[in-house]
This record gives sequence, C-alpha cells and structure tokens, in this order.
Amino acid sequence: MLKTGDKLGAFIVPTGIGASIGGFAGDASCYAREFSKKAKLIVNPNVVNAGVFSGINENMFYVEGFTLDEFFKGNLCLKPSHNNKIGIIFDKSIPQEVLNIHLNTVGAVQTVYGVDVTGYEVTDENVGVEFFINEHGISTGAVKNPETMYRAAEKLINRGAEAIVIVCLFDDPEEENLDYANGSGVDPVGGVEGIISHCISQKFKIPCAHSPAFTDYSISTELVNPKSASEYITPTFLPCVLLGLNNAPKIAFSDGISINELDFLVMPHNALGSTPVFEALKRNIKIYAIKENSTLLDVTNEKLFKSDKIIELPSYAECLNLL
Repeated sequence: MLKTGDKLGAFIVPTGIGASIGGFAGDASCYAREFSKKAKLIVNPNVVNAGVFSGINENMFYVEGFTLDEFFKGNLCLKPSHNNKIGIIFDKSIPQEVLNIHLNTVGAVQTVYGVDVTGYEVTDENVGVEFFINEHGISTGAVKNPETMYRAAEKLINRGAEAIVIVCLFDDPEEENLDYANGSGVDPVGGVEGIISHCISQKFKIPCAHSPAFTDYSISTELVNPKSASEYITPTFLPCVLLGLNNAPKIAFSDGISINELDFLVMPHNALGSTPVFEALKRNIKIYAIKENSTLLDVTNEKLFKSDKIIELPSYAECLNLL
C-alpha cells in the first residue's frame, strides 16, 4: 500500500511502435529510475526489460499491458508484493540445447538474486508464434495455439505460482532487425510479445511477462547502437523478466492501490491513443506528453483531444523538474 504522502505515477512506453526512447532494449530505464525517486512508479515491462539487465527497482510496480489497461479503467487494484513464486512456461518447440541455456539462466538468477522459481512446464503442443511489421510500420503478430499455454499455466498455478513467465520460440529476426540494431527501427517481436502476455493475464488475472527464445543462440560480435546493445550480448532475455516479476504487484479486486490514487501519467507525446490516456483524462489525472520521445504513431493532443489537461513538455528532464 501507499504510505501517507507518497505520490504515485505511471511511466509508460507502448511496445512495438518505434519509440525513440524505450523502443529498444531497456533504453527508457534510466529515465524511469529518475522518476521513481520522485514517486512510486508503475511501469510496463517494455520500459525496464533489458535482456540480462533490468531497470526495475523497489520503488517501481512492474505491470503488463492488459492489467495496466484494467487498472486504469478502475476494474482492478494493484497489491504490492515481494518475492513472488514464479512459474515458467516453455514452448514445446524450443530445441533442447536452447532450453538448457534458459534453465541454466533460471538457476543463475535464483542463485544471485534469490528469485523464487517454483518450477516450469513445457507446453504439450507448439505455441505457434508469428510476428511481423504491419503496413503502418508497427510490430504485431499472432499466437496460433494459446490453449496449450493455458494448460501449462493452470498446472503452474495449481503448484503455487503467483506470477508466470512465458518463453516462446521465435524465428530469428536478424534480417529484419538491421534498423533496430542501429537504434532507428521497430522491435519486430515486441508487438506479439504483448499479445502473448495479454493472453495469460486476461485469463488468469496474474502478473506475467514474456521472453523470446531463438534457435540461433550465438552472440553477435558486430557493434550495435547502445540503445539495442543489451539484447546483443546474451542468448537469453529471461533475467530481466524474472527480476521484474519478482516483486510485481498482485492483482486484487477489493483492496490494494487503485486508479484513484494515481497522481500523474507520463507518455511519449504522439502515442496518446491508448486506454491509460483516455481513462486518465476522464479522471482528471495529470498527463505529461514528452516531445523528445517520438513514435511511429501520430496521435497527439492537438489532433485527438485539444485538452488543457495534457501538458506537453520538451523532455523527461523538464518533466522531472516540474514534479
């Protein structure tokens, strides 16, 4: 729960829309960490996930997109939690040697950070993940067989899991990824990752996040843009998801932190067409639209709302000063 006098903010960078800050590999983390010094801060996984690194800290609440939307609608509360029991779903299509890398990663994270992993389940069928960039340049995709994930999740929850990681096999996106590596494109897998985690959180009302697995687990020796670098030095992105879910808030319906306690929302300036923005406007919650963070979308206050409740600021630094 919030202590008397605590402020609560939300710092969101939507996934797969080519955000110049937060559209790569944990590159919004340093900004979010500064905001978390001013207030308790709700972040979506895209803000802090960074391969084997994570920008998460104890003053942040790690909340995936579906749950975030429901929170803003007032349909649920966030109940602070620590050292959650985490269950992991592995896609059946992951080759054994790739699975072994991920299992070694789990062991390392448990040993170093004390994260409580209750166990894992391999799906009884292939999940069947597809991802692509659509005609508008946005990352999206499809999940052919979500039911096999649901069956695995049920087993883990029955064994005491309080949060779920999903690891699905993705085709190696290297050829589609040159712009992303250079710090100027769209994360090709980000959109469908959001779809996968939405599936689990919507059905089970449990904290969750996704980490992709690739058959090519070699580490690139090419120099890439620092914004993308954390994903090019490791064959697995599992650590950041485990660290995020370790202290992720549980979902509650009668007690916990509610939307009525939110003081402000921080968004990229031209990505204002989402549920959190609409709901924050309805509730007279301050919205800060940051101009230095641009996306492929063109949904601005001027075009959609013309609202004086949305405060446009040149930079995250200026927003921090205002707070």
